[in-house]
Amino acid sequence: SILRAGLGRSACSAMKIILLTPGTGSYHCGVCMRDNAMARELIAQGHDAVLLPMYLPLTLDEAPANPGAPIFYGGISVYLQQKFAWFRTAPRWVDAFLNHPALLRWVGKYSGMTSGADLGALTHSMLLGDDGRQNRELEHLVDWLVAQGRPDAIWLSTGLLVGLARRLRAALRVPVICSLQGEDSFLDGLAEPWRTRCWELLRARAGDVQRFIAPSRYYGDLMGARLGLDSSQWRVIYNGINLDGLAPVAPLAEPAVIGYLARMTEGKGLGLVVDAFILLKLRGRFPMAVLRCAGAMTSADEGYVRRLQLKLNAAGCSGDVEFLSNVTREGKAEFLRSLSLLSVPATYGEAFGLYLIEALAAGVPLVQPQCAAFPEIVEATGGGLLYDADDAEGLVKMWELLLGDPVLARDLGRRGRAVVEKDFSVTAMARRFLAETREIIDAENAAA
Repeated sequence: SILRAGLGRSACSAMKIILLTPGTGSYHCGVCMRDNAMARELIAQGHDAVLLPMYLPLTLDEAPANPGAPIFYGGISVYLQQKFAWFRTAPRWVDAFLNHPALLRWVGKYSGMTSGADLGALTHSMLLGDDGRQNRELEHLVDWLVAQGRPDAIWLSTGLLVGLARRLRAALRVPVICSLQGEDSFLDGLAEPWRTRCWELLRARAGDVQRFIAPSRYYGDLMGARLGLDSSQWRVIYNGINLDGLAPVAPLAEPAVIGYLARMTEGKGLGLVVDAFILLKLRGRFPMAVLRCAGAMTSADEGYVRRLQLKLNAAGCSGDVEFLSNVTREGKAEFLRSLSLLSVPATYGEAFGLYLIEALAAGVPLVQPQCAAFPEIVEATGGGLLYDADDAEGLVKMWELLLGDPVLARDLGRRGRAVVEKDFSVTAMARRFLAETREIIDAENAAA
């Protein structure tokens, strides 16, 4: 098989780990990039790590860990099986056609167009797992995994995949471990009755997972409470990144450059950054300042960005603002090197914020709202300043403080870079990941 070489044990201490992560098809996703970096690092350390995309192909900013890996739960098949009974028993050649990566990548361009009602029902069915309408897809996944040889553990990259855990554990007799990130905002955004039904089902299925991994104490506490987990059922492993190419920036350049690096949506706070930039220009202390915004942008985001551009034009600031969508890894590194500081004032409960670590890896100081996981990350890295959330004037004042004190800005950036190298690299993340996996396996063996 295409992955046979990657699945063979390289040493007696090597582990065989399967990682399942949803793909986006058309835009960069922090979770996908984190999982791919993790798989690449595990492979580099001599472990047998296989990253399997689900729904849509992965869109990455570096080489895939497992090129040619099959896509499971193809987005088209999953949707059709939800809507039409015939597709739940269709010949396998139908699935092979519908799961072709080129077709899925094309469909991924329109992935944000699913209706709210359809999304709620589909999410509920996926959480049902072997009792859901996509049971056929689960059996395809089980058959493939059994054929590849029993792994040591299976990792799910999101709690929205816990419906798979019971069947996978029964078939393979290995622990299933699940990362948590962003489930609350997704489920809270579903229409009723699906919001309530999905939360209830997620709580019920949480017991099928041997341990949950949160990217921050903030998010572990939040999801632990919402899922009824006790402290023994979850741990914190901070997200890590590949540091290659993210060198610290030179001393602050003129003019001042405010940066934003995240998906270009309202929830990530792009509108607040635009409002604050307009206010910064009106206040006049830094008349030559510019704003550079980079990140994922889907077809569903384009209208929002156009409205912000019209607002900037009306304020006479459009010539000082640049939007860079779906940048490559090299483009991201170049973008970060151009910044004086970075702000992503997400307006929902951000579980972590991989963009913060990317900025600090380049020595760029942060200005973030005092909410969600941001205070925890700023405290852990020492690389930024905080302001009261949802306050454009407070954000501007912190920008002015940092831009007016280059020594402070450089100190924050250097301190942040040093901590990221030690505690937030992909190597550090993989080390904790392996330790956690071994602890769970040892506990299961002792109980057997």
